[in-house]
Amino acid sequence: MADFPENLRYSAEHEWVDDASPATIGVTSVAADALGDVVYLELPEVGAAIEAGAVVGEIESTKSVSELYSPVSGTVVEVNQSAVDDPAVVNSDPFGAGWLFKVEVTSRGALLTAEEYAAQAG
Repeated sequence: MADFPENLRYSAEHEWVDDASPATIGVTSVAADALGDVVYLELPEVGAAIEAGAVVGEIESTKSVSELYSPVSGTVVEVNQSAVDDPAVVNSDPFGAGWLFKVEVTSRGALLTAEEYAAQAG
């Protein structure tokens, strides 16, 4: 079973979010592994109002294009330009340098603990 940071919360769609303010959001190692080599990211714009569970972007790999869902509602305050410029960082460090965007959170969607996510992700 994969190891998931205990300090994060997870969505059923394989995104993670921390408890910081603003909250940092990324995709899990499960998503990164399933996608294969990530080659392109389409992320929400700074200032965009987003809703938990809504599609906020896309992740394109050599295998497929997948939608990116927000685990929280709020306003996007920062986008990881380094990941946009070098999307492979999502594969190499999904819980660190491969973070995607930050949100000033107004509410959170249905989120799982690391243990619950690990059980669901297999």
